[in-house]
Amino acid sequence: MTKRKIPFAWEIVVWLWLAYFMNQADRQLYSVVQKQVQDALGLSDIQTGLVNTVLIASMAVMMPIAGFVGDRFSRRRIILWSLLAWSVATMLTGFTNGLVSLIVVRSLATAVGEAFFLPAATALIGQYHVKTRGQALAIYQTAQYFGAVSCGWVGGWIAGNYGWKHSFWIFGGAGVVLVALMWSRLKDAPKTAVAVVREPISAVLGALFRTPTALVLTLALGCSTFVNMGCLAWMPTYLQLEPFSLTPAKAGLFSMLYYQIFSFVGVLLGGRVSDKIVGNRPSFRIELSGLALLLCVPTLYLMGATHSLWLVYATLGAFGFFRGLYDSNIYASLFDVTSPRHHSSATGMMAGFSFGVGSLAPLILGVIKQSYALNIGISMLGIVYVFGSLALLVTARAFFPSDYARNRQPLPSSDNNQ
Repeated sequence: MTKRKIPFAWEIVVWLWLAYFMNQADRQLYSVVQKQVQDALGLSDIQTGLVNTVLIASMAVMMPIAGFVGDRFSRRRIILWSLLAWSVATMLTGFTNGLVSLIVVRSLATAVGEAFFLPAATALIGQYHVKTRGQALAIYQTAQYFGAVSCGWVGGWIAGNYGWKHSFWIFGGAGVVLVALMWSRLKDAPKTAVAVVREPISAVLGALFRTPTALVLTLALGCSTFVNMGCLAWMPTYLQLEPFSLTPAKAGLFSMLYYQIFSFVGVLLGGRVSDKIVGNRPSFRIELSGLALLLCVPTLYLMGATHSLWLVYATLGAFGFFRGLYDSNIYASLFDVTSPRHHSSATGMMAGFSFGVGSLAPLILGVIKQSYALNIGISMLGIVYVFGSLALLVTARAFFPSDYARNRQPLPSSDNNQ
């Protein structure tokens, strides 16, 4: 009896999960070794935060362009060349010797490579999965948690034992190897899976701006990304300060471990539950997202207010779980109200805006740390989530029903993800 092979639609999720894993690991790597880089290159707190800010701001500029490209050209090629580009840039980061070279290689070159991946990869999964879209995108989303945890542990250990430069060389080299493995297996979706219409950019933008739900989802993701970027950028440093005083390896690991483990649980639960409920209550994805962001607020306040290391870990876990519930429905909600031929463009616009807003967080927290204290900045991040949560909960009632009805299309007669 022959073993049943994994359906190709799910194999695609596996390969893109691995690529997204490297995407998140490489992006988080700088934050893990940030203190060592700062000491080695003699950077101030503001200069240190500026490196991440330029990276994220560059991605914000490139994401919308990447989204439009992803709706017009081979998504397979975009994904592979993007992975190769940011992996090489990560390796080159290990050769930098000052602020300017660090920004050019780490911020600009890495950003251009990473920016083209997300819209194309997310849209490709959306093509292969219709009935299981929420679950497939939730599984794909878990890669960011595993990537950050692995990077926090392995990257911190490498930096502590061999130096921060080796961390960039090893992680970047692993990405190059993954490109070689994916080259023959990754395939574009069949042409029949989505209508191929190369509309002018003005028409695509017009369609998106006439969809209020898509605009509010974009605003909420901006709020979420701002908080996430701030936490990821400064949490390893926060745990190395008094009263915690952890080593670089332990700070890199524990700043990510509890947060990412519970995020993993939250994102899988959110994706699974949403797929079952949206058939009877289409607005459930947005309602769950709004509630999840609201529940994150007290965890962020306690995270910065406590002097207990274990309470920091507990609030990181709770924050991660609620954040995972939110993450599980980001793009599935967007695809509910946008045309399939606009999915990559919509993803690029949404991600571009969110990275633009999020790019300010590392720099702002650097300013707060230098002028006041880092724990104050972490506690204040919850205020941003309040705005995002309220916007989503209002939209679920006010705009989503009409946007969803206008975009609703019958499912294909044969679903290629089964």
